[in-house]
Amino acid sequence: MSTSLAPSEGAWPLRTARLTLRPHRRDDADPLQRIYGQADVARFLLEEPWTVADAQRRVAERIPRTGLDSLAGALALVIEHDGTVIGDVALWFSDREQQTAESGWVLDPARGGQGLATEAVNAVLDLAVARWDLHRIIARMDARNTASAALAERVGMRREAHFRRDWWSKGEWTDTLVYATLAEERRLPPEGSGTGTTAL
Repeated sequence: MSTSLAPSEGAWPLRTARLTLRPHRRDDADPLQRIYGQADVARFLLEEPWTVADAQRRVAERIPRTGLDSLAGALALVIEHDGTVIGDVALWFSDREQQTAESGWVLDPARGGQGLATEAVNAVLDLAVARWDLHRIIARMDARNTASAALAERVGMRREAHFRRDWWSKGEWTDTLVYATLAEERRLPPEGSGTGTTAL
C-alpha cells in the first residue's frame, strides 16, 4: 500500500489505497457519536459512551489538532472509507524534547476485519516519521483490548510492557499494555528506489 503524503505541512487530506484521512469538522460529531456511543467501543476507553453533547464537545476539541507543528501539538484525523466516517486516529507529543509521540485509534466495529484500521494507522505512523522526524512512537491500551493490541503488532509495533493493575478506570483496576516503534523501523525508502510502504 502506497501512502500519498500531503505535499506540504498542513495540506490535507492524506490518502491511502482505500482511505481518506483528514482533520475533523463540526459535522463529524454525528457519525463519530454513532461509533463512540457504542458500549463495546467505549468499554476499554477512558470515557463513557458518547452522548450527542459529548460528541460535539470532543469534535470541537479535535478540530485544531492539525499536526504536531500546530499550536495544539497534536494531530487528530477522521478516517473515511467510500465517503463514510468509520473512525479516527490521533497522534500527540508525549515528550517533545525526546521527539516521542503517542498514538491512539478507534474504528467502527462494523468495519473490522478488512484491514482498514491497519491501513490508517500505518499511514499516520509513516507520516509522523517522514514529516515530524519523530524518534519513537508509542501506543498504550487496556490489556483486555485484544483487537488494539493485535493492530499494534500488525503495524510493526513491539510490546514493551504489561503493567498490572496500574490504572483505576470505571470502578476497577485495569492492566495497561505499552507498544512502541522507532523511526528507523519505519523510514520510507528514497524516492525512485522502487519500493513503497506496505500494509501488513
